[in-house]
Amino acid sequence: MIVKTVGKLNVAIPTDRQIVMTREFDAPRELVFEALTTPALLKQWFKGPGWDLAVCEFDPRVGGKYRYVWKLGGNEMGMSGEIKEFRAPERMTATEKFDQAWYPGDAQSSIVLTEKGGKTLLTLTVTYASKEARDQVLKSPMAEGASAGYDRLEEFLAARAGAKA
Repeated sequence: MIVKTVGKLNVAIPTDRQIVMTREFDAPRELVFEALTTPALLKQWFKGPGWDLAVCEFDPRVGGKYRYVWKLGGNEMGMSGEIKEFRAPERMTATEKFDQAWYPGDAQSSIVLTEKGGKTLLTLTVTYASKEARDQVLKSPMAEGASAGYDRLEEFLAARAGAKA
């Protein structure tokens, strides 16, 4: 059940502990997967207005770790986790934990990329430790932030596809 649409992003809550976000990109899934899993590429688009992705570490394999730290002036936000599943260019599952926890418990996120006719549907499923944690995230501006981030990814993919043509 879709509970919210923000720009081109649909947000659904299929269970009491999950949020599912879907977004289509006009790019092949290999290109989308590469942009989601390559530190040098992530540093170019995976940030917000004024925020810089100062630390971007990503070990692309099952059991590999990742770490992101965004900075804005003197403020910093960090997130890390472990990759549980990695099947390029189709799927990746990882744990996630923020340094300054803004919801209780940890979460697990799974990204699935499905390509059809040169377009890629990204489905991000985040499973939280509890319904309370999921509800707290739903009340936050998470959907607006994710939508803006995926808009930046869309621009990045368009520029990258143009450069490869």
